[in-house]
Amino acid sequence: MVGVTENLPKVRIDLWRADAIVLFDWLMSVDLDNVPVEHPSQQQALMDLLNRLETDTDVPYGESGTGLTQEEINAAQVAVSKDMSGGP
Repeated sequence: MVGVTENLPKVRIDLWRADAIVLFDWLMSVDLDNVPVEHPSQQQALMDLLNRLETDTDVPYGESGTGLTQEEINAAQVAVSKDMSGGP
């Protein structure tokens, strides 16, 4: 993670693959400088999440993989929106 030392405590979360795709796509498309935050650490946490989604998952994003097709992104959006009540 950018600006965070590796010896800090970590947590592990499980996401549906579709959730990871939707989050990654949104984080790549949004201007993080314009996302409303109450503290700069929140913006950094979003950037860290984007970095982790790109580098530490098996979903083929950008430089770390083969890339996602628009069809994969659309399918993930449909799958996530079907379950608006919660996660995995």
